Order: sequence, then structure tokens, then C-alpha cells
Amino acid sequence: MKIYQLSQIGGFHVNHNEDAQTTAEIDENVLIIAVADGCSAGKESHFASTLLVKIIRKIAKEIGYRNFVERQNKTVTEYLEEVMQYLFQEFGELKNRLHLETAEVLSTLLFGAIDKQKQAAEIIVIGDGLVCCNGNFYEFEQDDKPDYLGYHLTENFTDWFKSQTQKLSFTNVKDLSISTDGIFTFRNFDEKNYDNITEQEIIRYLLLNKNFTDNEKMLHKKTAEIATDFGLKSSDDLSIIRIIF
Repeated sequence: MKIYQLSQIGGFHVNHNEDAQTTAEIDENVLIIAVADGCSAGKESHFASTLLVKIIRKIAKEIGYRNFVERQNKTVTEYLEEVMQYLFQEFGELKNRLHLETAEVLSTLLFGAIDKQKQAAEIIVIGDGLVCCNGNFYEFEQDDKPDYLGYHLTENFTDWFKSQTQKLSFTNVKDLSISTDGIFTFRNFDEKNYDNITEQEIIRYLLLNKNFTDNEKMLHKKTAEIATDFGLKSSDDLSIIRIIF
């Protein structure tokens, strides 16, 4: 299994990349992946997305240590809910402890648990973004009004989690990607003439094409190639995690 990651600032942003991402192993068979996109209309939105993924990485390590001692063996569906429950709790506690406003904790989240041995995956999308599995695309768009996790931190987790409809389950995974919505924002910035490429062709090149898969910087090479050959860069911040079995 190979893991490729990309997180880069968009052309319309100056000070910070408001996206963040992480991968973390719970144990040798279970991998956690996450990309987050801070709300540009919020306050210091790069902080919200970064805080989310750092909490997720911490939780994955703690569950991994506990599983080593207790010899637990759960499904990816169970792991996804368990991590989300701890995330919900700790994110809310940190918001209160740091006296953060709701505007300071707004970020979308695409989060997944992957069983490397069974090649199964469970994904939840909180807000908007894009998931691609084995050539099939699943776009989540909330009309620029994402239902951020930060809106619900005072609610009961079980009730909130049951109400979530943006969940995906995959088996026989061969090629899986999660991406923030920056993947839809490639634009020309230097006003020179280049060959044409469509948005769909860009997405397929990044999430399906197998060029440069021998290089861990595959996604970086591809975005650089898109900029050089077609004069296009993402105007919004862009974060992608792609996994190929």
C-alpha cells in the first residue's frame, strides 16, 4: 500500500494554508486518514483545521496503545465512530478551555478508517469535499454553507452521529482518495496561453492517473506539471490524501 499526500496554499490566500491533513496508524492493520478545510469566513481558520487533525492523530495513538494492551479487534466502522466520539469530546473541551468562539473552531472534515488487510474503508464527510474510490466519485457540496462540526459541540454525540448522512463504506479498495474542495478551483494566474484541460481531467489526473506512483511526491509533481503545462493552480487551498493498494 502506498500513501500520497499533498497540502498547499491556494492562489487567493496569502498568509496561511487553511487546510490541514494527517494519517495515523491505530495498529498495523488500521490506518486513519483526514483532511480538513478551515472556514475562510471564520477567525484564524487555519487554527481550527490544524487543531482537528492534531487531535485525531493523538486519539489514534491512544487507541493504538490501548488496543495493544487489551488486544481489541474492531471493524473500521467501529473505529471510525470511536475516533469521532473522542474527537467530538476533546474538540469541545478544548474550545471551552481556551475560551474559543464558535467562529474559531469552524472547519470541514473528511475522515476515514481503513483496514489494510481487508482493503475496506469507512468514510465520513462533515461539510463538503470529494471522495474517490476505485474510479467512482462522491462529491459533497453544501452550497458554501457547510454544517461544521464546531456548530454541534454542545450536542449529544450519539444523536449527532446518527443524524449524519454523508457516510461511505467501501470494500475491495484498490485506489482511494479524499480531497478538500480546493480541487475544484484550478485557475489561470498569469494570463498566458496554454493548452486546455478541463476540471474533470484535472481531477482524474490527480486522483486516478498512475503517473509518478513510484515517487512519494506524486501529487506535488502532478500539480507542478498542471501549473507548467496548463498554467493552472488551485485558487483555494488544496489537501489530498490518496492511497493505492
